[in-house]
Amino acid sequence: MSHVSFSELKIWDECAWKHKLAYIDGVTSFEGNEYTAFGTAMHSTCERLVTETGFQGKAKIYFLTEFRDNLKKLPDENALNIDLIKQMKLQGAILIEYVLPALKDYFGSYKVYSVEERLYEPIENESEYKFKGFVDLVIQTSDGKHHVIDWKTCSWGWNSRKKAERMITYQLTFYKYFFCKKHNIPLEKIETHFALLKRTAKKNNIEIFRVTSGNKKIKNALNLLYKALYNIKSKNFVKNKLSCTRGYGCEFYKTKHCP
Repeated sequence: MSHVSFSELKIWDECAWKHKLAYIDGVTSFEGNEYTAFGTAMHSTCERLVTETGFQGKAKIYFLTEFRDNLKKLPDENALNIDLIKQMKLQGAILIEYVLPALKDYFGSYKVYSVEERLYEPIENESEYKFKGFVDLVIQTSDGKHHVIDWKTCSWGWNSRKKAERMITYQLTFYKYFFCKKHNIPLEKIETHFALLKRTAKKNNIEIFRVTSGNKKIKNALNLLYKALYNIKSKNFVKNKLSCTRGYGCEFYKTKHCP
């Protein structure tokens, strides 16, 4: 059976043609950089911090090793920004010290429910696709609630507009909905949060904030999912020309794949 992830859905929402190139034709252009190597290393380190007692003392060496190994996997090591990498090593070592205190300050007493939990769940009224995702961290607090948390590495943090952006927050909306379905937990017993790991912040290096995902938002997110699946199965791959130069621009713009 086929599956769809939030990342795939996000690409489809940007441009159906870009989705076709990336997920159906298998065309790839971006193979990672210093930032993705840093983010992956931080995710791995956070995972072990919250699950292994006594790991704090080993975390710095572990992070630096993971970061180095991730950089080695990049296609062109000679093109890397050495000064940036030096900064990231120092920044990562500082961030590690704040992860567990930040969780305790924000949630109080808690226990870890799952880490990197795989979701591969049926989609109601959909026979060909399942929803696939990986939840970074789920904890349970003393009031019985489950908290779905997604780590995000960034520089200074996010402004209020980005924190409320539809497709960014939909990631947690989908995770909440399908986590609820998987474990048969009432929606009102699940809260969702982003945890920003801010490399260059002078204070508040770890910022945790709640993202609300009520019934209306879940309904809107599911409507988007059904719309995407209908068009993917119908092979409706319409170019969204507004997305060609938006933000950092599309990697396929003005290439042989999208002239």
